Amino acid sequence: MIRAEADNMEKTVTHKAETVEEAVKAALEELGVSEADAKIEVISEPKSGLLGMGKKEAEVKVTANVAEEDEEEEYYGDDESFEGDAVTEAEDAAVNFVAQVLSGIGIHGNMDSYREDDTIYISVSGSSCGAAIGRHGETLDAISYMTNLIANKHSEGRVHVHLDVGGYKKHREKILVNLASKAAYKATRTGRKVTMEAMSPSERRIVHSYLQSYNGVTTHSEGEEPDRRVIVTPEN
Repeated sequence: MIRAEADNMEKTVTHKAETVEEAVKAALEELGVSEADAKIEVISEPKSGLLGMGKKEAEVKVTANVAEEDEEEEYYGDDESFEGDAVTEAEDAAVNFVAQVLSGIGIHGNMDSYREDDTIYISVSGSSCGAAIGRHGETLDAISYMTNLIANKHSEGRVHVHLDVGGYKKHREKILVNLASKAAYKATRTGRKVTMEAMSPSERRIVHSYLQSYNGVTTHSEGEEPDRRVIVTPEN
């Protein structure tokens, strides 16, 4: 196993979408930062065209400081001991599956894995990880789901795989906690419920879990996927 120390480096991505807002949101999610921590440049505004001809999407360029990993070696695997529980068949199966999936879509980088109790932690760092993350983290969620199925096929007891690619989940969790705090504060200040943005099931769980310890509010989810949202309601 290879573990690399992260340094903050400037990274720029470009995204296209039907609106400037959608393009900016996609770029921020790929970088794992909030709008306040990024420099946003609108390259082109969307154009509707005439009778559907000449239609052009909005394009933006977003720059931010993100954690970059040392990528001197391109490696998938686990060849060193790591502090944690002994390597199991489930961990081996999960690591091998993730390596095959990422290699299949042309992503190469460093993989770090270890197990503690019934949780297997797998993190992948490297350049051009966006294809394994997808819009709103949907691709990463799908890979995580399949990896959990593979791991549990090779385990007598129930195990959970926590997979992160390019530090996306770590950065996204910080953003979600910040959004949850703002929503809870607004709900308690105004006395009205606050509807948060649409999120994936895994992201909603982060919000629900964080706000359980926030005094004065309760949470529940409403709507149908993929537009299901967390509702933050003041207790009084």
